[in-house]
Amino acid sequence: MAAQGDDLIGDVLLSEAQIQERITELGAEIARDYAGKAPILVAVLKGAFIFMADLARAVDIPLEVDFMAVSSYGASTRSSGVVRIVKDLDIDLHDRHVIIVEDIVDSGLTLRYLRKTFESRGTASLEVCALLVREGNQQAELDLRYIGFRIPPAFVIGYGLDVAERYRNLPHIADYKGAE
Repeated sequence: MAAQGDDLIGDVLLSEAQIQERITELGAEIARDYAGKAPILVAVLKGAFIFMADLARAVDIPLEVDFMAVSSYGASTRSSGVVRIVKDLDIDLHDRHVIIVEDIVDSGLTLRYLRKTFESRGTASLEVCALLVREGNQQAELDLRYIGFRIPPAFVIGYGLDVAERYRNLPHIADYKGAE
């Protein structure tokens, strides 16, 4: 956990219990919707790794997991708008049912890039499960099948979300008071 007294950690927006309850609901929805299909959950690293671990355990059907790392933030608290693949997938997506697992959807530009990339690989179906949708910043059409929570346009940390690799280990989601 972050150091006690870290004055950059703001108010808790979502408690650990709230997050876990919603993930259980999302897992049940995915299991119902993909019964008999064995989907592939693709986590967008690094932020979504904690969410995907909990989500995968909440989905009570056979599934596979893979990871992709993309960069659009660097060490900043604002997206640069330029997306690049840092780590590509190991699993072939052709004719597979894929669920992109995102920690947070902000502008939607990274998600639009991922959708185009995955669709070009011949997926049988492609959906998105986002833990958070930050409202008010969308620059691309969002087509999200599974949404954990909608949050105001503040910069948040915890539960996998970071600032320059810090705060991912918070068990809850909080405002970040050091945002530009």
